[in-house]
Amino acid sequence: MHEYRVLDSEIIHRGWCYDLTAETVAMPVEADAPPKTARREFLDHCGAVVAVPLDEQGRVGLIRQYRVPAKELMWEFPAGLRDLPGEDPAEAARRELAEEVDLHATALVELGEFYTSPGISNELIHYYLATGLAPVPEAERHERTDEETQIELVWWDLDKALAAVAEGEIRNGVCALALNLTRLHLERR
Repeated sequence: MHEYRVLDSEIIHRGWCYDLTAETVAMPVEADAPPKTARREFLDHCGAVVAVPLDEQGRVGLIRQYRVPAKELMWEFPAGLRDLPGEDPAEAARRELAEEVDLHATALVELGEFYTSPGISNELIHYYLATGLAPVPEAERHERTDEETQIELVWWDLDKALAAVAEGEIRNGVCALALNLTRLHLERR
């Protein structure tokens, strides 16, 4: 097995949650051939979390939020960046659930962690199922700004949400994976 060693690394641009990085990597070569290298640019990302709220009726809480890169309102789950240094992913998921939909969860179950687009980014998302939900007291609620001010929480039947993925109504890949991970988890219980 070839060792893909990083020979050179350069930060091309510093961003608020990611850097655009270029690395030169040693590539595999055939016997007696000269060494080969490849330069690859990618987003060096701080990572993220997703919290799938599941109520006592077995419904999932989806939010509708405008996404600037996609230029559309998208159905997704409460989610956010791991932009607080040293914050545990589960605590970040709890924080995002409280900030985006004013809910506390008494239990979080880890559903997995997956790369979003490993050809261009090292963003790793941690997925959690949030149960035992209770409202955040009014005085403790997070003040939402920008596109978060319009977040709308809607409770969906899980089968209906999965059908919405197949029909193209839910187009956020992170959300589609979270729905499928939730289904798999619930089927295994």
